[in-house]
Amino acid sequence: MPLQTPPLRGLHDEYGAKFTEFGGWDMPVEFESIRTEHAAVREGVGIFDVSHMGQLHVTGPDATELMQRLTSNDVSRLAVGDSQYATITDEDGIIIDDTVVYRLPDGDGNATDDADGDPTYLFVPNAGTDEATHQRWIDYRNEWDLEATVDNRTDEYAMFAVQGPEAVALVDDVTEESVADLERFEARYATIEGVDCWTARTGYTGEDGVELIVPWAAAEEIWTAFDCQPCGLGARDTLRIEAGLLLAGQDFHHDDDPRTPYEAGIGFTVALETEFVGRDALAEVHERGVEERLVGFQLIDRGVPRHGYDITNSEGRVIGTVTSGTMSPTVEQPIGLGYVPVEYAEPGTTLQVVVRGQSKKARVETTPFIDTV
Repeated sequence: MPLQTPPLRGLHDEYGAKFTEFGGWDMPVEFESIRTEHAAVREGVGIFDVSHMGQLHVTGPDATELMQRLTSNDVSRLAVGDSQYATITDEDGIIIDDTVVYRLPDGDGNATDDADGDPTYLFVPNAGTDEATHQRWIDYRNEWDLEATVDNRTDEYAMFAVQGPEAVALVDDVTEESVADLERFEARYATIEGVDCWTARTGYTGEDGVELIVPWAAAEEIWTAFDCQPCGLGARDTLRIEAGLLLAGQDFHHDDDPRTPYEAGIGFTVALETEFVGRDALAEVHERGVEERLVGFQLIDRGVPRHGYDITNSEGRVIGTVTSGTMSPTVEQPIGLGYVPVEYAEPGTTLQVVVRGQSKKARVETTPFIDTV
């Protein structure tokens, strides 16, 4: 299958970006260098093209019930302009995907709608999962005989992430209406270059910032309105690892490495007082506890941990696998994430990571590895 391309593929090429395949998309991995882009976000502001993320809209009289029963968090708590991080789980409580759910203005999700229509939600599945997730929502809607419209609008919208300690001020300078009063996980429409953009104080870097969901046709006007460092997926990866944030397909994978939210350290996304697919299984896990847990670690010996490397105990017995790893540009130490038995999960515990056939000493650390917002 040919790779999907973001609306600014040509513009990124003109900027000199290097590209990589990710989730079936041809995306910029770096523009100048990963270290330069990483530093821009940690110290100032950078902008990412994350148009490979899915965009699914759900509206109708039963939209809230459908969202409530297919995501693990409590959707009923969302007022218009609120958002929440959640997981999508199967009947066994295994993570299929993680997502952010936004409550749009009531109606069909357009900026001009009156606030007296049906409840409307936007949620953002990970790259390459939008079609399967769209079908999942439709199948369950039909099975439960709910009245809701589910639209996959991934090819109608671009998504940009403006991130860093100076990000909100920059976005406030660009928008016609001030967005500086938005709290974390709040969102509303704001006008940029005459275009209504869904503007959310969310992001996945550990820094403050704003994510913008904009019409596909207006992507270039919106992108070029921001005078800051363009950043690729390489820096996005090092930033999110430092923040201890998960990457779908690495830190959890439904088929190859099935994990529950409790194992993955995101049990806060599970609202057991609600009814959703996987709820009963997760209630049992919550009651009995987990056998393995995702931990952060830092290598003490020289080396860089990478996805797939073995984690062993002091006797050399394999007890886990590195799910994500990098040389941290901020703390300037090799860091990583991986699942280990709970008896090895306490901060300060010594582990071994096998790097290119050589055992390297590591220490379990509390995540995030850096101060985050």
